[in-house]
Formats: sequence, structure tokens, C-alpha cells
Amino acid sequence: MSKPLFLFTAYKSSFKVTVKNLESLSVEQIQDIEAFVSVRKGLFDFSSYSFVIQKKIEFREFVQIVELSSLDAFCIDDPIISQAKPRVSFGQYKGILYSELPDTYIVWLKENYSGAQKSILQEELKKRRL
Repeated sequence: MSKPLFLFTAYKSSFKVTVKNLESLSVEQIQDIEAFVSVRKGLFDFSSYSFVIQKKIEFREFVQIVELSSLDAFCIDDPIISQAKPRVSFGQYKGILYSELPDTYIVWLKENYSGAQKSILQEELKKRRL
């Protein structure tokens, strides 16, 4: 049985962890990850194999939290984070990268948003072919 492989990405006021090998994990391991996230009031997204927790911490702090929990996982820091990437400047996803938004929200914005970031939205729609 393989260990979960967590790819940690820090953002301005939160962090995201992608479970790189989710498909190879057992149901019990996935349930343990879900419990870990739930206790920390985070959200697990099965479509992107990732979870977010709305708290600003550094990678080494995350590793310590994982080590203190019952999870047996490998943790890797994502060093390729560009602050120049466009982020949402409004609403419930404020501060999140456009590339991290759910497709459903991107499509909703396409129909309902006409603000200053419309060109960024159009680029993301084109990338996703939506």
C-alpha cells in the first residue's frame, strides 16, 4: 500500500495540497485524509484531488501538523508559485488563482461578470476550452 503524496502550495492567505497519488490509495487512507481536512475546517475537492484550508501556514508547519496527526504521508513543497499569476479580486474566491477556480464558477462568471478582470477571465475560458 502506498503512502499519500502531498504537494503543498502556499497562497497569500491559505494553502492548497494536491494528493498526487489519490487513485492508488485505499478507501481507508482517503477517509483519513478527509477527516484530517474536516477537523481543520477545510474543503476536499475530489475533481482536482486536492484540499484547501483557509489558514496561512508555511510548508514546514504543514509537515509538523501531518506528522502529529495519524496520517502517514510524504510532503513535498511546490516551489513554482508565481505571485504574478492573476488572482480573483472579488467575491467568495477572492485571492484564489483563476487557474484554481472550479469550471462551474468560471462558466457562471462568463455569463454574469463584466468587471475589470474580464480579459483574465476570457483567457482562462480559452485555456479550458469552455
